[in-house]
Amino acid sequence: MLKIRVWDLPTRLFHWALMVAVMGLLVTGNVGGNWINWHMRLGYAVFTLILFRLVWGFVGGHWSRFGNFVPTPRGLWAYLRGAEPAKHVGHNPLGALSVLALLTVLAAQVGSGLLTDDEIAFTGPLVPLVSSSAVSLASWYHSEVGKLVLLALVALHLSAIAFYRFVKKQRLVQAMLTGDQPAPPPLPAETRDTLSTRFLALAILLGCAGVVFAVVSAGGAG
Repeated sequence: MLKIRVWDLPTRLFHWALMVAVMGLLVTGNVGGNWINWHMRLGYAVFTLILFRLVWGFVGGHWSRFGNFVPTPRGLWAYLRGAEPAKHVGHNPLGALSVLALLTVLAAQVGSGLLTDDEIAFTGPLVPLVSSSAVSLASWYHSEVGKLVLLALVALHLSAIAFYRFVKKQRLVQAMLTGDQPAPPPLPAETRDTLSTRFLALAILLGCAGVVFAVVSAGGAG
């Protein structure tokens, strides 16, 4: 088994930044009060990170690209039947589905948050642009549905990490820290992780932050 670079630095930083932001959202959303301002800021940060990951999924490192880790139905079925090796470089098919589910739920939570009005301490920046019925629906989803789905996905994600660590003997967290993962020969493609790719990621991140600022400002809350 030889180690190869699987996760480039931008992907790793995205992963840990998103984890911190989501944990912060869950805490500040439940505490309420003046913490709602930090809840809003963290929501903007998650919005920016999601946009970055969508772009990076097409131009990022080899194993960060959607085309190289999103499973086909045939590949997923083969994995579930045990017809494919249990150890995968990057995300296995179930892990890939988990990533897609988490990004989708977070996107829905961010979108609904932009339209939420709790009539107490928080009004989303895009509330003035939509009808009151849309605001009511978004507010209900954000606080009553999306939050619970997100909590369930986070719990499932942590359980899967523990399962692979103690049962499968695969250190997924270590790979996301170092970027390297063991792989048997013949070695698969290695992720390009250079200074130029990191500057590209920074430029994309800044561009995504600009998009978020423009979206927020559209409702007059910039």
